[in-house]
Amino acid sequence: MRDITVFSGSAHPELAAEICSYLETPLHPVRVKRFANDCLEVQLQANCRERDVFLIQPLVPPVQENLVELLLMLDAARGASAARTTVVMPHYAYARSDKKDAPRISIGGRLVADLLVAAGASRVLTMTLHSPQVHGFFSIPVDHLHARRELAAHFRQYDLSNTVIVSPDLGNAKEAAAFARLLGVDVAMGAKQRLSDDRVIISSIIGDVAGKDVIVLDDEIAKGTTVVELLDRLRERKVNSVRVACTHGLFTDGAIDRLGDQPDVEEIVCTNTVPFPNPKPGSKLRILSIAPALAEAMRRIHDGESVSTLFDTP
Repeated sequence: MRDITVFSGSAHPELAAEICSYLETPLHPVRVKRFANDCLEVQLQANCRERDVFLIQPLVPPVQENLVELLLMLDAARGASAARTTVVMPHYAYARSDKKDAPRISIGGRLVADLLVAAGASRVLTMTLHSPQVHGFFSIPVDHLHARRELAAHFRQYDLSNTVIVSPDLGNAKEAAAFARLLGVDVAMGAKQRLSDDRVIISSIIGDVAGKDVIVLDDEIAKGTTVVELLDRLRERKVNSVRVACTHGLFTDGAIDRLGDQPDVEEIVCTNTVPFPNPKPGSKLRILSIAPALAEAMRRIHDGESVSTLFDTP
């Protein structure tokens, strides 16, 4: 690919290398230096002048560290006279801060979007935002992809004749319904109320799940509190089997072990939008790669082709 330059921050270099392998273009190095006063300095170690620059950096823990590094990379690309700078951010952690649901609370999703633009971002390529309105926080073009095709391809290996997709809450219901249409199965959803970051209540399940093979679909799993609560409601309705799927598998505070220890959970499926160590032998975790999808989107952005048609649901 001519006139394209790809860099990766520290957050997920393995994904960046895989993307560049599909693009058949080199992944250029970035030097990150920390001064004695704990400030960061970033140097892009390849020519950016009049180039189409892509910066690959999901916002994953340590989120604030990776965010500042990304802002400095953007500033460096702008200062090096890049023709266009696209942020490839598979996971936008601040997307969860998308509304004012308490007095005097910040809306981090909008603020961080403004910071990226101020630092020099021309375009953003991201995947499965926590809520649709986050797309509108950006004043620059955003290509918002999803992982439905990758997840659907995985689950088609099973007999889906008695399967239902279950969304843990109404907020993810539209995504779950689209996924259910892709697989040709029914959909149900939980009625969830979040009391705090690590405490939720699911009072009921809307839809028929009794005796069904359930695929729980969520956009992100962090502590796994919502899924554990949902499993209790599913057991009450005597479902046949449970598989858990999400795009962003953060699995903080031992969540992967907590979910894997649930006897009725047969499989946990996520994508590699965030870094994760290789699963232990016998683990129920399956990690799917979204590098081909991101690479193709980057190629189309570079060549001025449609990205939305690539990800239309058939």
